[in-house]
Amino acid sequence: MRAAGAALDRLAAPVIARLSTLPDQDEDSFLPPLTPYAILQLGRVKLQPYFRPGDPAIGQAVRGLAGRDIEAARNAIEELEATARLALLTHGQNPRQLSEAQIADLVTTFGIP
Repeated sequence: MRAAGAALDRLAAPVIARLSTLPDQDEDSFLPPLTPYAILQLGRVKLQPYFRPGDPAIGQAVRGLAGRDIEAARNAIEELEATARLALLTHGQNPRQLSEAQIADLVTTFGIP
């Protein structure tokens, strides 16, 4: 029998870091709903405040954000970075986004919390 455990995997995410430096970001809905995949994998993404490296408060801030397992967490960070890249590439260009009705359909159909 294997004991249940936890793991932390730190991945570099330069595009999400760059996007977070832009002014006038919506802190409660940081990534625009550009694709259904971002909604399905990430839900609504909140912009986190600055933490100095090693700050114990980081653990509290990210508690509950991990995926079911390390692979799910890695897939989520890959989607986060891909969505951030798309948001950065289209920043200031008024891209077409998913409508509230489309988002609601995804949430209802796939049971997204």
